[in-house]
Amino acid sequence: MRQPIIELSKVSKTYYLGETKVKAVDNVSLKIMPNEYLSILGSSGSGKSTLMYLIGLLESATFGKIYLNGQDISRMSDDKLSSLRNQTIGFVFQSFNLLNKLTVLENVMLPAAYLKSKANFDVKAKTMDLLNRFGLKDRQNFYPNKISGGQQQRVAIARALILNPKIILADEPTGNLDSRTGPEILKLIEDLRREFKTTIVMVTHEKDIAKRAQKRVYIKDGRVVKKYL
Repeated sequence: MRQPIIELSKVSKTYYLGETKVKAVDNVSLKIMPNEYLSILGSSGSGKSTLMYLIGLLESATFGKIYLNGQDISRMSDDKLSSLRNQTIGFVFQSFNLLNKLTVLENVMLPAAYLKSKANFDVKAKTMDLLNRFGLKDRQNFYPNKISGGQQQRVAIARALILNPKIILADEPTGNLDSRTGPEILKLIEDLRREFKTTIVMVTHEKDIAKRAQKRVYIKDGRVVKKYL
């Protein structure tokens, strides 16, 4: 029997706004299998982004357990968790999250700079391969604010892929793109999943985008109200 690559067991995440207690994620259990394409669907404020941050090990659970490849991450030191996240998970955000002071080339190479030891591959050569593949070779020395939104998102995807992650988390990746570019980015992510056997978790508020995934989870008020639609 295959082991989930990510498993959440009765996970909750609570924040405090002043004296007000906000349960952003409420008692969620979820299994995500290797090479699976899962969408998390919900409206603004539903808790879907917080759930993604928990899955991506960017947030720690207030209650419950999170496992990565069967390992309980709550038992890991911050340094080990940071290293594991960097090498296992790639992130693609709606706002691209590129650094405008770095060129396209430098943005894609950036995750490798945080490795504890030298990468076992030529980072620059792989970066150039990805940029060429995504039609960005002639933009390598441009800064992000000098290229289009679609090109910025391609740079963000290349950056997410640079360390060969097992999981890509995409938070509203087409939210800032036009109606032509958005579907192109979705197809690119889906093609990469098939080629590299990567697990994809897509967060969205759009039903049409969610339907592209193999499995769908619907979240409302921090709770999964429909699972594996």
